[in-house]
Amino acid sequence: MSNLEKQEAKLKQLNKKIKEEKYKIEQRLGKQIISQANLEYTNLSNDQIKLLAQQFSEFLKEKTVDH
Repeated sequence: MSNLEKQEAKLKQLNKKIKEEKYKIEQRLGKQIISQANLEYTNLSNDQIKLLAQQFSEFLKEKTVDH
């Protein structure tokens, strides 16, 4: 394997690891929000999830502007 091919393989592995870590963070964040808000998984439709995400995003934007 050439040096370039080795670097490409390492880059692919690193990108895969980054993607997996992002997924883990997204999962933990979602679980914490659901837990803290005392929401029931079974009662959340896709539309409700999108609405909650939008409201949470707007809340965070307002907090960032206030500082």
